[in-house]
Amino acid sequence: MREAENIQVSGREIKLTNPGKVLFDNGITKRDLLEYYVTAAPVMLPLMQDRPVVMMRYPDGIGGQRIVQKNTPEYFPEWISRAKVPKRDGGVVSHVICEDAPTLGYLASQACIEPHIFLSRSGSLDCAQEVVFDLDPPGADTSFDPVRRGALVLRDLLESELGMTTFVKTTGGHGLHVHLPLDGKAGFDSAREFARGVGDLLAARHDDTFTTSQRISGRAGRIYVDVMRNAFAQTVAAPYGVRGRPGAPVATPLAWTEVTDASLTPGRFGLRDVPGRLAEISAGKDPWAGFWRRRYGVAAAQRKLASLGS
Repeated sequence: MREAENIQVSGREIKLTNPGKVLFDNGITKRDLLEYYVTAAPVMLPLMQDRPVVMMRYPDGIGGQRIVQKNTPEYFPEWISRAKVPKRDGGVVSHVICEDAPTLGYLASQACIEPHIFLSRSGSLDCAQEVVFDLDPPGADTSFDPVRRGALVLRDLLESELGMTTFVKTTGGHGLHVHLPLDGKAGFDSAREFARGVGDLLAARHDDTFTTSQRISGRAGRIYVDVMRNAFAQTVAAPYGVRGRPGAPVATPLAWTEVTDASLTPGRFGLRDVPGRLAEISAGKDPWAGFWRRRYGVAAAQRKLASLGS
């Protein structure tokens, strides 16, 4: 195993130590991870634009300790952009901002398997750029199909009744994320209030299917509509980001037609599968095309939601 090699990415040199280090149970190495992120960068970066990153690092692979790293180490290259994020108790945290392929590649060289991103931009940290609905199955050993069907019910509420275009992705875990882009004018309290109202309406209409109970004991076999990540400095797995789980699953953007397919599973797409999807995107088949062109105001959405509730 080579101890280190220098890799050129868009004019930047990245020193990759232990490139043959196996990070996943299926033999995927650190070099494989870096190459994946460099390949995915043209599609990932527009969806990560100006978002502070929290790094989930696995120096010893997914079987070892996970390090949740917010602050950018001093040894990171100066060409990596940073954003100063104030802490509630004083001081600041210097988060990485992924602006280019070399940055994504460098994070991979640091065994950052999972880049998680803020739901706000560095210039307006208190304003939500999107709302995320995290649909979780009742338990890890529960069939994924109720989540798949539940996501379609949520889509119909948001699109057919509220007139808002939605986007969906696998989480790389057990559930699905439904994303709703916003115009960035509302604070997180308003965005979360709207998201909670949507979840409450779903639970009221389909009380045998959905719940907004944070207590596992209160879910009684129902899909949990989790909206709590819609808050200041909370994060979500970056679209096309690899997850630190067996098989190297990827949080993969989907077309809604794929969600109608009963054979869809949460781990359907992994690091070795997604490059084929990325090639299709380059050919014009992007399931999230126009994500930032369809942005909505929270106040107007809240008024529409209130009319449905009444």
